[in-house]
Amino acid sequence: MALHVSLVSADAEVWSGEASLVVAKTVEGEIGFMAGHEPVLAILAEGQVRITGTDGVKIIANAQDGFLSMENDDLTIVAGNAALIA
Repeated sequence: MALHVSLVSADAEVWSGEASLVVAKTVEGEIGFMAGHEPVLAILAEGQVRITGTDGVKIIANAQDGFLSMENDDLTIVAGNAALIA
């Protein structure tokens, strides 16, 4: 089972796809998500979002000024500013 992840900035979709693991920085600290994670709504802190695709490829993005929402294996990360760095 996989997560469906959508990372968007204010003006564009930055990345979307299936992932086995996502780690993001919130104002309360880093949080990791895998399939089956309980529902969460959190405020993003400035920092990296690290995504491991179901194929093992690692994607890293910088994100700030936004929030994330996890429910039913759908993780949505909405940032005022976000960009892929790797």
